[in-house]
Amino acid sequence: MYVGLDGLPLTSPLTGVGHYTLELSRALALMAPADKFELVAYKPFTDVALREIELNSPANVRASNARRYQKWWAIGLPRYVRKARLDLFHGTNYEVPLWNTQRNVLTIHDLSILLHPDKHRQDLARRARRRLPVMVRSASAILAPTEQIKREICENLSVDPKCVFVTPEAPRNTFRPLAQQETFQAKRRLGIENDFILFVGTIEPRKNLLTLLGAFDEILCKTSYRPQLVIAGSQGWLIEELSSFINNSNWGDRLRLTGYLCDEDLCALYSACSVFVYPSVYEGFGLPPLEAMACGAPVIVSDISVFHETLGDAACFFDPNDAVALAQSIVNMFEDEQRRRLYASAGQARARRFSWETTARLTLDVYHRLLNQNRKRADK
Repeated sequence: MYVGLDGLPLTSPLTGVGHYTLELSRALALMAPADKFELVAYKPFTDVALREIELNSPANVRASNARRYQKWWAIGLPRYVRKARLDLFHGTNYEVPLWNTQRNVLTIHDLSILLHPDKHRQDLARRARRRLPVMVRSASAILAPTEQIKREICENLSVDPKCVFVTPEAPRNTFRPLAQQETFQAKRRLGIENDFILFVGTIEPRKNLLTLLGAFDEILCKTSYRPQLVIAGSQGWLIEELSSFINNSNWGDRLRLTGYLCDEDLCALYSACSVFVYPSVYEGFGLPPLEAMACGAPVIVSDISVFHETLGDAACFFDPNDAVALAQSIVNMFEDEQRRRLYASAGQARARRFSWETTARLTLDVYHRLLNQNRKRADK
């Protein structure tokens, strides 16, 4: 079997979809050593992605740069798929080559841009409304990270549930508990003290950081605690209100905005934080809370259905619209060491239930199912 995968998520600094693409391709290649997997893009891969592919991936996965075409999905990639004689193409980031319907697998990570267009740039929301139905019709199998997203895909894009398969994601193997002395250098370099609240993710509206900032202000103004709030992640879009809130605050060095961090620094912060908070109002899976759990952090998340599916009872839940309730949940963690240890232990056990090997096995099952359908169709 010769499978192409969308390599475009690996042409910019790795975030959620990029990590999914890289980890999945690596796990697929390990699980199916007789098959070939090719990451295809028309732009250069980042040095980090190339290093991971060349040094830390099996020999049966490789990165390929195709000649750039203006209409990549409509002309360039379909032409490449035919020329390379790929058996299947897996669009890992919402898009697949057109005219390749019977050999396309499509991953839809969430429907935020359709269900919450106000939390995205208007031009991108309009494009998604046009493109997603086309891409869904251009795929024979669709992958979703959770049952919640599968239901949303079926209800909002009129997809037969038999064509949608749930393939949960997983924390990367780099995320493990570190001893406090192992985290010291990263904290010192980033200006982070011992007691801190951590958030990790792209800074964008659906992450609901205004509620987290409101809770932090509540803690500083109404309790004796003076922790730092560390927000680790790239600047996204529509952040004017958030920036205004920060600029009008008087927190000084209590707030640390680190920007994008490498996995080594993230692992250190996950392992060292007093509590990890993820207040998002919408997610498709929610990898950062699981990554934090894998590193032994106690986790507080918003009370949305997808987190109950992925995190079970290993996280502390709060109403994402209630900053005071979030502040109280954080204070409860600071005041009760046994509570923190219980959540940390439960979180580590929960994180161990997910693996990229499982993701790869379930994905391979979908590949083989589609290939068998195509063979039967050809035999008729």
